[in-house]
Amino acid sequence: MPEPGGTPGLVEVVRKWATTMSDTKGVSLPPDELEGILLDVARDALAASEASRRAAVLRFIALYSAAPIGIALADQSGFIVEANEALCKLLGHRPDSLRGKNIADLGATERDATSLRVGLDELESVELEQYQQRVLLEHAEEVPIWADITLAHLPGDSPGAAYPVLMVQDANEIHLLQETLRHQNVHDSLTGLANGSSFKTKLEATLGTGARHQVALIYLDVDGFKVINDGLGAGVGDQVLRGVASKLAAVFGKNDGFVARLSGDGFAVLMRGVLTPSEVITLVERALDDLAEPMYLDGHGIGVSASAGIVVRDVADGGPEDLMRAAEIALHRAKEAGKAQWMLFDPELDAQDRARYRLGAVIAGALENGEFSLVYQPTVKLARTGELAAVNAGLRWNHPELGELDSDEFYPLAETTGMTIPLGKWLLAESLAATARWRAQFGDKAPDVCIRLPKRLAIDPDLVLLVKEQLDRLNLPGRALRLCTDGSSIVDPRGEVLDSLSVLSDLGAQLVLTVAGTADLELIPTHRLPVRHVILSGPVVDAFAGEPDEAAARHLTHLIARANELKLRVGAEGVRSADQAARLREHGVLAARGEFVGTSASGDEVDEMIERHTN
Repeated sequence: MPEPGGTPGLVEVVRKWATTMSDTKGVSLPPDELEGILLDVARDALAASEASRRAAVLRFIALYSAAPIGIALADQSGFIVEANEALCKLLGHRPDSLRGKNIADLGATERDATSLRVGLDELESVELEQYQQRVLLEHAEEVPIWADITLAHLPGDSPGAAYPVLMVQDANEIHLLQETLRHQNVHDSLTGLANGSSFKTKLEATLGTGARHQVALIYLDVDGFKVINDGLGAGVGDQVLRGVASKLAAVFGKNDGFVARLSGDGFAVLMRGVLTPSEVITLVERALDDLAEPMYLDGHGIGVSASAGIVVRDVADGGPEDLMRAAEIALHRAKEAGKAQWMLFDPELDAQDRARYRLGAVIAGALENGEFSLVYQPTVKLARTGELAAVNAGLRWNHPELGELDSDEFYPLAETTGMTIPLGKWLLAESLAATARWRAQFGDKAPDVCIRLPKRLAIDPDLVLLVKEQLDRLNLPGRALRLCTDGSSIVDPRGEVLDSLSVLSDLGAQLVLTVAGTADLELIPTHRLPVRHVILSGPVVDAFAGEPDEAAARHLTHLIARANELKLRVGAEGVRSADQAARLREHGVLAARGEFVGTSASGDEVDEMIERHTN
């Protein structure tokens, strides 16, 4: 129904004239009167149609003007003829400055303008109902903004006519948020570098089908970063990592290097092109030099050293896993070589390492299968040459394929695989069993057994109980066991080795300290160590391989005198000849081991040595 006093609607017009024409009271109307009536009908109908059209236009204008999204009306060529307030505000324009612009000209870049042109063309050519896209639109005064646009057609006045209309919704905040989330997914939040996931994707793409030339992969690891992090705090540690990232990006970024932070203090660089090892090494050395320059943070000048593993090879030579493994191995070698340096991957050394690692992986099975045996290094009394004072017990691996392997060939691998404790326990049990047998057979002539425990076993909380159980089981006195250690273990900040040895000393075990000079000797009174024997080692012994100079003789004399003051018995290791042994004896050394006696002996050979001096 129309508003009161408004123009009648079509229904009212029809009803009115239907009533008029039906109320003729049975009288036929003349043609001219009927014509007048019909003219009146037509006039009323036209008035009603015009009123409806004006009402529709007013509704469209109200909707167009109040719409919260931007709207631009264009002619059939795509030139804007009218823009609403929302669009003007969004793009920073006045309505008159937008009129006459082609819709495509609103794009901030050629790519965005092309996207808008494509939309206009598709509306026209393929009769698309609407075209939607996210584009970057130019702003009159500020930076371009991201917007979600919809292009559609509005019908024209004549049949078949259509005009493009552009609807624009602000998507700047949403787009920036999405970009931020996307960035966080592929970048490290602390340094801003690519993260491990992004690096892996980049590596796979670099080695993809059709790739050519060479690829270089560099793994870098900050040396001793835990010292910085724990000593100066995590906040300073984070600043150091950001500084490292910045320096690496500065060096390698200029050479199209893709730099990433993989984890903690580990970084990686990927390069591709016509590369040579020397060129890559030059860049790595430059980066390591830059990292060594102090960074001043919170008043601290912090110098950072790093180790680097480098692989340079043809792109087609293997997949991502092979390349990453090679870089890790090279980095590991650099750290083993002393850190603060680089190492280039060497395939031959890698083959040797694989063989070593295979060896380390089967230690547990070898121990279970009885492939290990005891080997002894005899220590003889110098006053009665050949008479045993003690034997140092060690392990030998009787490998079914490689033959006899000394401990230095497999103990480092045991450290890596966690087998030092099982090996150490076996060594302790078997050597005490041998000592019990010698004591039962030779009485007081039987030598003490001396064992250098692996550090992991020396700090094991079950060690004391294990030793006591073995001594009780074999009915041995504690003094039958000698435990050897050195100065570095004594001054361990955590003191775990010292604590264990002190408790074992309370059980009666004799502690033996290897010393290289006066400083090591003074650890005994400083830490109140219950040490009974010291073993001279290193240069102080080597100096007596020939005629010693006066300084070496004075040094040894001073050491022996100080040891006597501390009521210690003095021995020596690494003695090569009988003459060297005689010179050491003249200065007060009581016992020695080394090449002049024999570097190793089996259990049966120890039996023979004992028997020779019991008759």
